[in-house]
Amino acid sequence: MSEISPAALRGAVDLSSLRGRSSAPAPSASAPAPGIVDVVVDATDESFGEILEISRTVPVVVDLWAEWCGPCKQLSPIIEKVTRELGGRVLLAKVDVDANPQLAQGFRAQSIPMVVALIAGQPVPMFTGAVPEQQVREVFAQLLQVAAQNGVTGTLAVGDGAESDDAPEEPPLPPLHAEAFAAIEAGDYAAAITAYEKALAENPRDEDAIAGLGQVRLLHRVQALDLQEARAAAAAGPLDVQAQFDVADLDLAGGHVDDAFGRLLDLFEKLPAAERTPVRERLVELFGLIGAADPRVAAARNRLTSLLF
Repeated sequence: MSEISPAALRGAVDLSSLRGRSSAPAPSASAPAPGIVDVVVDATDESFGEILEISRTVPVVVDLWAEWCGPCKQLSPIIEKVTRELGGRVLLAKVDVDANPQLAQGFRAQSIPMVVALIAGQPVPMFTGAVPEQQVREVFAQLLQVAAQNGVTGTLAVGDGAESDDAPEEPPLPPLHAEAFAAIEAGDYAAAITAYEKALAENPRDEDAIAGLGQVRLLHRVQALDLQEARAAAAAGPLDVQAQFDVADLDLAGGHVDDAFGRLLDLFEKLPAAERTPVRERLVELFGLIGAADPRVAAARNRLTSLLF
């Protein structure tokens, strides 16, 4: 994760094709942004021109995600929480890359989750892949400093729509799920794993617990890994199962799904039959993390089947 600096404002990505989609004037520093009723909004290919204009009042954080992306489901709630705590000093624009291909192309989203900020219409890289809450807070603090240096110091007067008393309340999380979520927010992944395992002991068909357990196990595994050291170890030991697992985990956490699957499938193919079981089990675990409906899972599963038989 790179430091944010004023130099980062020099065109990290090409958003020229997305300009001019809205002719609305830039909002004033203390006025409600046009059409914005919440500090967290869903951005689309069609609406992004307005988002660019709002970035002249407050920095806009763009969260590029997809439904199939497991690490996105861990990172996005953290970004939303930090954004809301800032009370209108930052706008969060969530972009579903599958539904908005022009935005995905404009931001050069080769892997997700990918988070980019906009200051006065100019992109500022933040981070790619899931990161702990403390690091998210540190990067947001840096972002506000850079925004101030560039004269973007407004506050959005958010409308009432998102906080309407008529809005349906979300049902509370089951106790063990709530315990796991609190542990994740605190960075205590071991405690979150324990909570999800207890939930599955009570209900082995709890799909939310299954998905949550897979995601938090991944985060727990990568928490102490150094990317350069892991890649060096994997290069030195092409048949070292744990070394290859470490890099595959880091790739998956960073959104490089095909790379992770390809690495483990190559390892599976090279290993003697008696040593393949842990690799097959790890692949199955990662398939579940991404989701059976994802075409990359289907392709990797097909290759695994062909290697088995």
